[in-house]
Amino acid sequence: MPGPPQLTAEQRQAALAKAGEVRRRRADIKAKLKMRSMSLADLLSQAESDDVIAGTKVLTVLESLPGLGKVRARKVMDEIGISDSRRIRGLGEQQRASLLARCSE
Repeated sequence: MPGPPQLTAEQRQAALAKAGEVRRRRADIKAKLKMRSMSLADLLSQAESDDVIAGTKVLTVLESLPGLGKVRARKVMDEIGISDSRRIRGLGEQQRASLLARCSE
């Protein structure tokens, strides 16, 4: 099994900075969802052009929505048929529609 790629110090710093920025953006998105300043529909439409949002796990997004905790989020995903490891970019049209219908109740 090959080890991690050999990076120069500059490449490592750049990768760490990029990862930190992605984590900050995801935390900001989750906070906006929790405060209701962003809806699930807005998030799904932005995911088409934003790689950070598209790479976020569906379970994490659902857990960030007000009124949905860890247990309800998993239950919703099971009912719709979405895997726990699925990311936003991997959702099909029917799954997106089902999520919007289910979470806008």
